[in-house]
Amino acid sequence: MRIDFVTIFPRMLDPFLAEGVIARGVKQKLLDIRVWDLRDFTSDRHRSTDDEAYGGGPGMVMLAEPVIRCVDAIREDKNVSPQPSSLIPHLIMTTPQGRRFDQDVARELSARLWLVFLCGRYEGFDERVRQALRPDEISIGDFVVSGGELPAMLMADAVGRLIEGVVGNSDSVTGDSFYSGLLDYPHYTRPEELRGMRVPDVLLSGHHELIRRWRKEQSLRETLKKRPDLLKGAELDEEAKEILRRIENET
Repeated sequence: MRIDFVTIFPRMLDPFLAEGVIARGVKQKLLDIRVWDLRDFTSDRHRSTDDEAYGGGPGMVMLAEPVIRCVDAIREDKNVSPQPSSLIPHLIMTTPQGRRFDQDVARELSARLWLVFLCGRYEGFDERVRQALRPDEISIGDFVVSGGELPAMLMADAVGRLIEGVVGNSDSVTGDSFYSGLLDYPHYTRPEELRGMRVPDVLLSGHHELIRRWRKEQSLRETLKKRPDLLKGAELDEEAKEILRRIENET
């Protein structure tokens, strides 16, 4: 998979690309990450990427022309493998006005070969960026951050780790919170006892079936306690439904 970032602060991506799962995916050539400096596509000597808003008001607005020029250059740079003849990048605009990002959206995006994140700043992009490019507008939540780089990196991490081989142990991915629509079960490691807190006996038993069922039950308990809304859309098998009924009867 190829992932491009369009930003006025390209160095913000350096730590993201230097360490962790995404860096490992790049090293293994499973991920191809490109960072584009929007200032390289400006037309004035000051390399301006923003200006005052027509009609007045606080804050600056990102100019549309440099963004469109940059996307044109990205589209011409079709160095993606495998490369269908009809391949075009899937543009993503990070914006609080977009659809909510979740694990289902991460899976949807992971099925694409080429993603381009448009990272806005200030009061956002000139509306003509939306009109000309028709990007997929995505939000990471109902709150405000200083720019689109952090949301873009967060989404790229969630998508990138779904690419086969990026995470060394695929069971780590399928066991994550939200992968099955539920929260994850509790995890423990050494020592067996810490300040009076013991690892549950079932995890020390070596009985794989009991451990599997315990983890499934704990996942359901955590979800019911912390995010009961997730249960409405979760696909539960008969065993999970039976466990959930028992938990609900307890309460």
